[in-house]
Amino acid sequence: MSETVEADVGSSLQRGRLLRFASAVGLANLGDGIAVVAWAWTASLLTRDPLWIAVLPAALRVPWVLFSLPSGIMADRADRKRLIVICDVFRACAYAAGGLLILMNLPLADPSHSGVENVSLYTTLLCLGFAIGCAEVARDNAAQSMLPAIVPPEGLERANGILGSIETVGNEMAGPAIGAFLIALFLPSPFLVIALALLCAALLTTSLTGSFKAAPREGRKKDWRAELMEGFRFVVGHPMLRVLMLVTGFWNFFAEMALIALLLHVQENLNSGATAYGLILAIGAVGGVVGGVVVAPLLKVFSKGTLAKWMNLAAAPLFLLIAFAPGPILVAAAMFFFYLTGIVWNTVSISYRQRVVPDEIRGRVNSVYRLFAWGMMPLGLVASGAIVNLMTEMLGRSAALTTPFFVAAIGVFIVAGLSWRPLSSGFK
Repeated sequence: MSETVEADVGSSLQRGRLLRFASAVGLANLGDGIAVVAWAWTASLLTRDPLWIAVLPAALRVPWVLFSLPSGIMADRADRKRLIVICDVFRACAYAAGGLLILMNLPLADPSHSGVENVSLYTTLLCLGFAIGCAEVARDNAAQSMLPAIVPPEGLERANGILGSIETVGNEMAGPAIGAFLIALFLPSPFLVIALALLCAALLTTSLTGSFKAAPREGRKKDWRAELMEGFRFVVGHPMLRVLMLVTGFWNFFAEMALIALLLHVQENLNSGATAYGLILAIGAVGGVVGGVVVAPLLKVFSKGTLAKWMNLAAAPLFLLIAFAPGPILVAAAMFFFYLTGIVWNTVSISYRQRVVPDEIRGRVNSVYRLFAWGMMPLGLVASGAIVNLMTEMLGRSAALTTPFFVAAIGVFIVAGLSWRPLSSGFK
């Protein structure tokens, strides 16, 4: 077989594997997108207290703090494909259990403005959310560590851009819109549909061919503490990774603060329902799709550092626009550009990390990185609810619901200012 034919065959196999991998990612993120609306909206039917509403979706994020490091060791020791399949099947079962549990508790009582109605249902959903979050941590870490085994290093930006668009379509566009429709149709149905999507994703991942276990290294230590320290040392010793981790962590903190505040802001200040909320998230997701498509052309015009620092800064004025917007149309426009800039940032930063980290420690480095970068999310969710409760007595309910947007805008301005110089030169 000639070198040209061999290259064509190899390229065809890569495209086929990437297509199946991307399809599995798309289905899993479709389920995650439906869950974005399902968890928050279900919480709002059990309580009107912003803090308790925030705690339920926060349960899915807390595992990024508690389980991120062990998941990195798992990703470097286990077959990453098998780990993804196990996690998706587990999540499917948990979501199915949640849907059946809600079905058994219908009709729900009117929610209280202080405290939670149906404490047993709320607590059980909280535990299910935590378990689902643990499986999601392990799954996402393994998937991100696995991508360089599917595409060559020079194709990472393009592949991450494509995956970013697919994830956004599922997670932020189709998912929330479908979730809002399903909630309006029958409250337990989103959880059951998520379970089906995750089972299909597991089947697609199973069909992938090739070796997806981390490359063994001579003299590799088997003690988990020693292995974990390798990941810590790499991140701490790499100046640019440190900057990207800190920026992403604090950006996620402020983004989650604003996004959970958006739910009650849309419901109470803009007098809109589940459909409008889902469509606002869906329009925002269109921006994410556009971001995934334009990142490669933008990198031909601008340097990685220039794109990174401006995409990081862009969220601040967009949060202010959401706070001052008189109706859902301007909010949707702000969300469009929020997700566009976020996907461009993620594509640049993730591709850089995948390229500079050796395969044999990629899972552990990802886990250390995401411990902070994603571990800040639940803190942002809880902080948002606490801020609204604190400011309600001082400003009144309506003004208090917009306070997290102002705090988030100020926070992003500070993060962008502190990281401006390092991002300008660090990608070189």
